Amino acid sequence: MSEPTIAVIGLGEAGSRYAVGLAAAGARVRGFDPHHALDLAGVVHADDAAAAVAGADLVLSLVHGRLAVEVASSLLPHIVAPTIYADLNAASPDAMRTVAQMAADRGVSMADVAVLAPVPRAGHGTPLLASGDGAAAFAALVGPLGVPVEVIDAPAGAAAERKLLRSVFMKGLAAVVLESLDAARAADAEAWMRDHIAAELDVHGEGHERVARLLDGTRAHAVRREQEMRDALAELEALGTPTDMTRATLAWLTRLRAAGAPD
Repeated sequence: MSEPTIAVIGLGEAGSRYAVGLAAAGARVRGFDPHHALDLAGVVHADDAAAAVAGADLVLSLVHGRLAVEVASSLLPHIVAPTIYADLNAASPDAMRTVAQMAADRGVSMADVAVLAPVPRAGHGTPLLASGDGAAAFAALVGPLGVPVEVIDAPAGAAAERKLLRSVFMKGLAAVVLESLDAARAADAEAWMRDHIAAELDVHGEGHERVARLLDGTRAHAVRREQEMRDALAELEALGTPTDMTRATLAWLTRLRAAGAPD
């Protein structure tokens, strides 16, 4: 499909980057966010959500994970097949299954899309994992625009579940780094400890940058990541597997949020 029309709902940190990147790659992009009135290159700002999604080939929902179902409920009455509804929010598997059912009730294909890395790092080229009845069509539409998508043959909720399993590792790693450096700072050995952590994480000379991303990203997005880890904890409990490290990671994120983390 040449020059697909894509509606991006939510123009925050991730949504604005997807909107600009997709527009630069050749898509016609309409954006809407009641909380952000940004002047984004190549993006037409719609007056409301209904105008944004009308006649679009693809709708991307990029809001806060806790709003995924609410936003889908408000958007889907304005969407008709063959438009694809892609939910890229960090929501729970149950939330994704709920959105998928809402879409199915209206005859709309839905893709549960897990974002597998921080979007500021690679923009619309961030790796994605997609499941659901609209996953393959989603990948076929955005792939030519430079969006890497791995499709798994599974219903909606599966991609969200795998993202949470990945989060157990990634957020746990960040929590371990935070705890180690906190202790090292108290022992007047922070620089020494940071160098050793960087050496262990070093890939192509990027060890210190990786440590910085772990620390800065965790502090900046503690509120959102706290909810993500609560979802991850619920998923591990449902699987019946141990949750010790996940609980510890959650404790760190809760502490950062209580201290006034911005997200």
